[in-house]
Amino acid sequence: MTMEDLSKIPDTCPHCGHKLSPWQQVLLNVDRTITCKNCWYRIILEPDLKKENQKDQDKSSKFEED
Repeated sequence: MTMEDLSKIPDTCPHCGHKLSPWQQVLLNVDRTITCKNCWYRIILEPDLKKENQKDQDKSSKFEED
């Protein structure tokens, strides 16, 4: 996990402003979704399409080499 990845993870709920714990931020980074304990708002992070495309290209290039 890079510093760039961490900067995209919110440290507060965008709905009520409740501070997310460091553990909640880790879960949000891994699972891409979490529910705020204060207001029950579901926080969903959009996938990074650039990284997804890069992963797909890497996988396809591995199959082509075999």
